Amino acid sequence: MSATIYKHEFRTHLRSVINWSVALILIILIYAYFFATFSEQAAVLNDALKNFPPQLRAAFGLDKVDMSTVLGYFSFIFMFVQLCIAIQASYYGFGLVSIEEAELTADFLLSKPVSRTQVLTSKLLAAISSLLITDLVVWVTSYISIAIFSAGHEYDARTFILLQLSILIFQLFFLGVGLVISLLVRRVRSVTPYALGLGFGAYVLNAFSGMLGDVKLELITPFKHFDTAYIVKTGGYDTPLVLLNVAVILVAVAASYWLYIRRDIPSVS
Repeated sequence: MSATIYKHEFRTHLRSVINWSVALILIILIYAYFFATFSEQAAVLNDALKNFPPQLRAAFGLDKVDMSTVLGYFSFIFMFVQLCIAIQASYYGFGLVSIEEAELTADFLLSKPVSRTQVLTSKLLAAISSLLITDLVVWVTSYISIAIFSAGHEYDARTFILLQLSILIFQLFFLGVGLVISLLVRRVRSVTPYALGLGFGAYVLNAFSGMLGDVKLELITPFKHFDTAYIVKTGGYDTPLVLLNVAVILVAVAASYWLYIRRDIPSVS
């Protein structure tokens, strides 16, 4: 690893980390604020949800959890948190090497006395460090929001911790897949459409999987690998899907190194 490249990459991500962290803090606190109202009118809420089309309830996982409980309501909030961190991780993955290639500065970096393996390792570690800061913000904000707005309702602390710990592996999926796709594409001219496409695409597949009950879709999207409703309902992970998620991450990262080492880097003519 190159400390210089790591520091440069980390500073590059810092503003993005701050923006995403502020957005996630607001999402969690605003939604958590309304929990007391939901819990006080649990019967009305459950009756209202029954009037929604079954497909719509399945798409958002509302058919599997009790929204009047702390973790049931929090699992609903957590879906939006997952969507945000999926887009953030995808953006880092797609931009890890493609931004420098698009700006034609990659050849200058590779002219330094560092190997391509060191370059990619430094960039990956900087991106993971940035994601860990976002995770820390989510963990702290989630704990504080439940402590303040739970209105004295009891909840299973172990299940709550499992929800929080799922974030990092969930992010690494989008980071790794985004990186390997960017290396398979000849040139990524703009990172944002790719990041939004991967993040929202995986979320939409999760919704369709819920509506159609199609097991094959569960193998594709990490939103099913770490289904918040499933974690809250069972108090654990769906182990085969989590292992599949980890396998995809390892394959994506290994393939990224192989592709980057052999990649023809564009340079200034």
